[in-house]
Amino acid sequence: MTTLVERISETVDGRPPEEEIFAPAFPTLWPHMLLPRTQRVEWPYPFTDPSVRYFYFARNGVYALPRLLGLAGQEVLFPAYFHGVELEALLAAGVRLRFYPVREGMRVDPAEVAALIRPETRAVYLTHYLGFPGPVEELQRICRERGLWLIEDCALALLSRLGEQPLGSFGEAAVFCLYKTVPAPNGGAIVLRGQGGDELSAGKSPSLASVVSYAASSMFANLALRGGAAGRWLRRTILACGKAALTAAGTERVATGTPHFNRSQAGIGMSRLSHRVLSAQDFSAIIERRRRNYVRLLGWLRDLTPPVFGELPAGVCPLFYPFKIQDRERVLARLEARGIGAGPFWSTGHPLTPPGLFPEVDELRRTVLWLPCHQDLTEATIDRMAAMVCEVVREVKRSSL
Repeated sequence: MTTLVERISETVDGRPPEEEIFAPAFPTLWPHMLLPRTQRVEWPYPFTDPSVRYFYFARNGVYALPRLLGLAGQEVLFPAYFHGVELEALLAAGVRLRFYPVREGMRVDPAEVAALIRPETRAVYLTHYLGFPGPVEELQRICRERGLWLIEDCALALLSRLGEQPLGSFGEAAVFCLYKTVPAPNGGAIVLRGQGGDELSAGKSPSLASVVSYAASSMFANLALRGGAAGRWLRRTILACGKAALTAAGTERVATGTPHFNRSQAGIGMSRLSHRVLSAQDFSAIIERRRRNYVRLLGWLRDLTPPVFGELPAGVCPLFYPFKIQDRERVLARLEARGIGAGPFWSTGHPLTPPGLFPEVDELRRTVLWLPCHQDLTEATIDRMAAMVCEVVREVKRSSL
């Protein structure tokens, strides 16, 4: 009896018989999520925190934090491995950043952070990468001893815990991105324990065209996910027509996922549609399915290419499955051609951290690739995706010899 990898590897006219699937990078919007909720939602943290405030983007919350914490013009210790948009938001708010190292495996050494603290330092900014906790307990203790704010970046760590305590509840402030974990068209949040934040307005309503277009795009992705080849064709056709219609109408969307902070969009709030979508989620099931899919990918791939984190600690809700790979761009191009929504993880740096300043960060930016493991992906889809990844990685390795 042939294995799935062997079946995927069998060729017809030199091509795999299942040469394309649809495994989107993020969870998709199901029609029932747009309907009024009839059952009581078991809200997890941070939605239960009385200080929670919502924004169109998480970066808008990052931009608001310096004003709320009095950090404009002050020094904040910041990780050298970052996306870039959060860095731009802090700089736009007048924060002075000083960088601490991030080591192989996206590890932060609390002792290295502590050694960089000086009298002018006012806060430490800690990123929880891809749902995996940073050394938040140690940094919480250091910050309390030194009288510093601890800011947790949980943009990639919604629903994750360390032990029984949710990430984002250790420091004085935390920021979350919602639409990476749940299929809301937009949404970010901050919490400020004991720091007020009442002066924050709800923000102006986002563009209806932006909200509707992103919601529709997510629903078409759901159609492609469930509808096979016909669903994928229909999605491509509808999206092409929709894009042409928006262009003809001169409608400009407020784009999500952009790498740069736009100050003119900082005052936009989260849409009511996103609130409704949130109220339709089964958060416990989301955590369970993401963990199941991560472990399944780990079983397939750990002996082929090194995972960034390896084992999945209790309490972690993984955003993606990250692994290290040489010839990353070649592997990525072939995965995308097969319908797999993979991506390089934070491959672009910033002039403030030029290449060579943090060599281990340079290596992360050069080699880390992520695969989706979200709640929409069934075990069968995970297996097909993993088998294709195995085939592509082996193919690229053979061609490099």
